[in-house]
Amino acid sequence: MAALLSPTEFFRGPPAVHVWAPGRVNLLGEHTDYNDGYMLPVATPQRTDVMAARSDDGMFHLFSATLDEAVDFAQDGSTPHGFGRYMEGCIRLLQQRGVAVPPLRMYVRSNLALGTGLSSSAALEVATLRAIRALLKTELDGVTLAQIAQQAEIRYAGVNCGIMDQMASSLADEEHMLFLDARTLDHQVLPLPPGSELIVINSGVPRQLAESKYNERRAECEAASKLLGVQALRDVHDVADVEKLPSPLKERARHVVSENLRVLEARGGVDAARFGELMNLSHYSLRDDYLVSIAALDELTEALRTDPDVFGARLTGAGFGGACVALCRAGKAHEAGTRVVERMRHAGGAAASATLLIPAPPA
Repeated sequence: MAALLSPTEFFRGPPAVHVWAPGRVNLLGEHTDYNDGYMLPVATPQRTDVMAARSDDGMFHLFSATLDEAVDFAQDGSTPHGFGRYMEGCIRLLQQRGVAVPPLRMYVRSNLALGTGLSSSAALEVATLRAIRALLKTELDGVTLAQIAQQAEIRYAGVNCGIMDQMASSLADEEHMLFLDARTLDHQVLPLPPGSELIVINSGVPRQLAESKYNERRAECEAASKLLGVQALRDVHDVADVEKLPSPLKERARHVVSENLRVLEARGGVDAARFGELMNLSHYSLRDDYLVSIAALDELTEALRTDPDVFGARLTGAGFGGACVALCRAGKAHEAGTRVVERMRHAGGAAASATLLIPAPPA
């Protein structure tokens, strides 16, 4: 097998710029961002790095060390495939805003596990934009950068996503929650509940948003909003108001409205035990009303909830596979996560391939 192309080989020397962007894990507020709602993400220690330099042959050359895959296209060429769709989207949207993006060489590597729901796509988009910003010395604030990244995913990757993932990758950190209002893009840094820390466990079931029912869920929410006569489900403040809707719109709307209420309660300041309860309720709602959970995620969250050092757990990301996040006692994250993963392996169910992502196992 040929050795993986190194950055030095790809650039024929050092890159001109080297930047990165984190993934994100969402604690509360799932499928609320495209409903103008509220959410509480946290940045992950895992990240995506992008190195860049100007191209000397008039072509864009992209290489992903994670996928061992190259994509090349001309300034006026066709949309590339795979990971290149996200990067080309960022480039084209900048050009449409009047930024003279020249042909570039861009090298990508990431330790974000793909298909886990930790927003590897948003991290790629944000890191791509940061690299171009650094190379061209273009002014792009964090919110504008997130907005461009979101449009790149919608228009070039075919995922009609909200803006939470991109805002988290652009603005969040590992030590705090980022309260985000998707309508106004107002945001606030908040501490985790006292005496707590996070576990993230991959269920072992990968998922791809573009191939899931993500876009279908968004369309159902928009239909529910129209029947209720509101701009978005964020404008419904009482869960009882959605009960007149036909199924499945009633169930979809019930999740979004109740999820917004959970985020607002958590934002007001609750202890770790109550925050864990809100996470549990969020998962039940995603499972029963939004229908985005699967057996492996349900098994994993149940195992996490029954661990003595865990306050609560839920799927994180859009669902359909991926990872679960749990709030646990401070200082107990690795121990509890390892314990739950071993339990899953011995049980041999749908989550038998579960692996601990955060905190990362010792090297």
